[in-house]
Amino acid sequence: MTVALSIAELAELAAAIKIWGRELGFQQIGIADIDLREHEAWLLDWLAAGFHGAMDYMARHGVKRSRPAELVPGTVRAITARLDYLPPAAADPWRVLPDPELGYLSRYALGRDYHKVLRNRLQRLADRIAAAIGPFGCRVFTDSAPVLEKALAERAGLGWIGKHSNLLNRQAGSWFFLGEIYVDLPLPADAPGLAHCGRCVACLDACPTRAIVAPYRVDARRCLSYLTIELHGPIPLELRRSLGNRIYGCDDCQLVCPWNRFAQVTAEPDFRVRHGLDAPGLVDLFGWDEAEFLRRTEGSAIRRIGHERWLRNIAVALGNAPHSPAVIAALQVRQAHASALVREHVAWALETNQHVNSAATGIPIHSARSERHHQKQDNFL
Repeated sequence: MTVALSIAELAELAAAIKIWGRELGFQQIGIADIDLREHEAWLLDWLAAGFHGAMDYMARHGVKRSRPAELVPGTVRAITARLDYLPPAAADPWRVLPDPELGYLSRYALGRDYHKVLRNRLQRLADRIAAAIGPFGCRVFTDSAPVLEKALAERAGLGWIGKHSNLLNRQAGSWFFLGEIYVDLPLPADAPGLAHCGRCVACLDACPTRAIVAPYRVDARRCLSYLTIELHGPIPLELRRSLGNRIYGCDDCQLVCPWNRFAQVTAEPDFRVRHGLDAPGLVDLFGWDEAEFLRRTEGSAIRRIGHERWLRNIAVALGNAPHSPAVIAALQVRQAHASALVREHVAWALETNQHVNSAATGIPIHSARSERHHQKQDNFL
């Protein structure tokens, strides 16, 4: 049973929680009330538009996502935490993205899986609170349950939701993770964050697939992060060329955001680059068998997509790469892969790669399959 605290004691505890959070390595701690009615209306409208695509889990829990007390009875506040993740000494994204021989992975995935890092640290913060006041009702979350984490972070004063739908902070940009502790303590809530995007639409203009269909409104079905991570089936034909060399996630909207000039590199050893994945060669990555994939992604968020989708994504990137004997040889090795998903994308990559090269040299490539392929593409345009 949670001990009853006076208003003064709750205010003192809230201040202490922020100090303890910084001692645990968080860059910022905020406390939010749980009134998310405005965000609930947005969520329901977003779901009704079908913008969640195949992410059925977004609708599965109904409004528990926007009503914390229905997810965890007794919840009256959410303690929210921010932890920087931009790895130091990582290859410059602006060097990697234009190089079609390299693969680009979202910067958040270059180190250890953030779920484990944040969850453990948030639990330590919850334990510290319990040590100070005795047992209380709480539950820790790190992108692990139906929680509107960006909405809660905005209400806790950690920043504001930008036009690309990421949380932005004036002192830190957007290169950080979020985590929450739902509590039954009526702690004093912080003032919500105020928006500072102004008239800027850099993120909308930069999106490779125009997934940001309007300010603050993202159609996940077109988002490269969704296509390379969440989607289990084939990547839509009309979006494959837009993938470029992005093989796990996409950071374009963050890379162009003016507020990220204030972003700080992380001091967390766990978020340092592993296995050279900040600027890896596509042909080398495509050669990994499943055992090598599992070994190289141990403890990484990348492992969640599995070896099959890893090959699917790289096959598309190789199809977008310049025609070369090394690229063709790498793709041909996978032509008879056990997975139909991999075989489909390898076939597309071989044909696309050769078509691009043929167009550049003026040498036509004719085949019945080629004609059918282009008819299918026309249906998507």
